[in-house]
Amino acid sequence: MEYNVEELSPVKRKVVVKVPAEEVNAAIDAAVAMFKKDLKLSGFRKGKVPSYIVESRFKDDIYKQAETDLLNVHFNEILGELNLRPVSELNLDPSEEFKRGGDFNYSFTFEIKPEIELPEYHGLKVKQKKVEIKDEQVDRAIENLRNQYAKYEVVKEDRTPQKGDKVVVSFKLYDGDKFLEDVSQDFFEFFYGVGDALEDFEKLIADLVPGGKNQGEITFPEDFLNKSLAGKKIRAEVELHSIKEKVLPELDEEFLSKFGMSSVEELRETVAKNLKRNIEDIEKSFAQKRLLDEIVEKVDVVLPDSLVEKQIQSMVEKERDRLERQGKDPDTLGSEEELKEKFRPEAELIVKSQLILLEIAEKEELTVTNEEVEQKIAITAYQMGLDPQILREFYIKNNLMFALRDSILADKAMEKVYEYAEIEYEEDTEDKESSENKGEVDSSADKEE
Repeated sequence: MEYNVEELSPVKRKVVVKVPAEEVNAAIDAAVAMFKKDLKLSGFRKGKVPSYIVESRFKDDIYKQAETDLLNVHFNEILGELNLRPVSELNLDPSEEFKRGGDFNYSFTFEIKPEIELPEYHGLKVKQKKVEIKDEQVDRAIENLRNQYAKYEVVKEDRTPQKGDKVVVSFKLYDGDKFLEDVSQDFFEFFYGVGDALEDFEKLIADLVPGGKNQGEITFPEDFLNKSLAGKKIRAEVELHSIKEKVLPELDEEFLSKFGMSSVEELRETVAKNLKRNIEDIEKSFAQKRLLDEIVEKVDVVLPDSLVEKQIQSMVEKERDRLERQGKDPDTLGSEEELKEKFRPEAELIVKSQLILLEIAEKEELTVTNEEVEQKIAITAYQMGLDPQILREFYIKNNLMFALRDSILADKAMEKVYEYAEIEYEEDTEDKESSENKGEVDSSADKEE
């Protein structure tokens, strides 16, 4: 086997390979031997079928296997000798048919990580807000905890729905005189007044008490997920069955015991501590983003198209998923090309930032252990509500393990840059309610390990 390398761009390589007939024949012979090993054919003992019969009977499968095996050997050998790690798939372009007795010439192209000249990243100056937790922030966080453990109880008195109530309704939809059975529903439950249902639909039950009925027109938005209803005016008949109101738990012994607390004072201290840690982490991430932006701005680099395209595709899919979860038609976002152009600038910035961080990781000789990979998988699986083994298999099946390791490496590199930086802490003059919202996601009172 002989090969030569062509540099198509600073990040793209083409390898042209010439394989003599002798090497092709050897690969086919090896594949035949594998096929005949456990083969059973009438008139022959297991594994004793003559090779020429095996090759004749299973020629297509054998040649395909031989070609695949030979290519894999070549890819590993060539990339190893070139000391290159592709950041894209290898795009194969065979120029001749793979067959016994014939030479086999082919080429493959791939993209590599670009060369990056790093600017000085030691001792960068950055401002970070100093975090101080006020009593009202702790009050709000505890109120959030109470909301998380709230129960919904059926309202006994006759009253109309209020914002935040959980209501149970049955509804029938009609397109003209046609009953839309597939989209009508009995005992449908949703939260009233918070965007869970269409405004026109909520208006039909706004003045009802349990047991009340109403009818009227509903106009569905043009981007409604169900395309058969999108943009249409539909007649609806609704019946309100019940209203359930939120009942918050008292700050009593039973509630405190959920968090292993013995007093309200202990709960407040723990919540304040966790809230401060959460907001500090957020402010730290803001500072890290500013540091990274400063570095990225100083670097000029050619980006591999494959990485940018992959990032764009990921962003498009996330945007489509987000709209579907809102009950909207993702096709209203625009054409595939329009979406790609919309997300391209942000995708390029993300890829550039990632490549710079990986270059810093290499310079700092940072590594990732298997234990760190498993920990990342476990944390991600917990956040997604998945079994870690299922998520691990997904990463392996979709060749995402290298990307996962790179993600961990990039995080480590960012920590290094932050570690080297000169941090100037400044008073937080931001509106306190906004600060509370920063730590709202994870201000639980669970004790630290």
